[in-house]
Amino acid sequence: MIERADNLFIVTGAPGAGKTTLLNAASAAGMAVGQEAARAVIQSQAAIDGPAVQWRNPAMFAELMLDRDIQSWQALRTVVGSVLCDRGIPDLVAYGRMLKLPQAEHFARASMLYRYNATVFFAPPWREIYADDAERTEGWEHAQRIYDPMRDVYVELGYHIVELPKADVAERLAFVREVIAHA
Repeated sequence: MIERADNLFIVTGAPGAGKTTLLNAASAAGMAVGQEAARAVIQSQAAIDGPAVQWRNPAMFAELMLDRDIQSWQALRTVVGSVLCDRGIPDLVAYGRMLKLPQAEHFARASMLYRYNATVFFAPPWREIYADDAERTEGWEHAQRIYDPMRDVYVELGYHIVELPKADVAERLAFVREVIAHA
């Protein structure tokens, strides 16, 4: 049975394109924000020198992200008001395709079962602000390369893409709030 959570708005797109900065500003402004599964998995696996990180076992990494994303979806759907989600289950469909993961069809099934608001915010690659960090190690070329395949997956899954402007965080947050008000 398909479940919908129209209060959940995904913020996704290229790595290093200002999503975390935007979401931190939204949280500071009192908006509810869901955390990114990938960072959480990388941090917990790094703390124990575990195998479920993308550079050791991409399939196991994806499974842990899926589990976290489903748990977040289930918990956040009960929040009153709009919630900004740092990425979402459909990102895993793109991840599985790009890495040619075996047995990844369940990512698409999960994406169809756990539906977010149809409006999805996409942060385009933005060279001027891109930087690697402890969890983002793939580089600028990777950020550019994954953007279109991720957009394609969301469109295939029936989502409406709204590209975030390349603007300062206050302007981006005002833009997001305006779009949500009319979604």
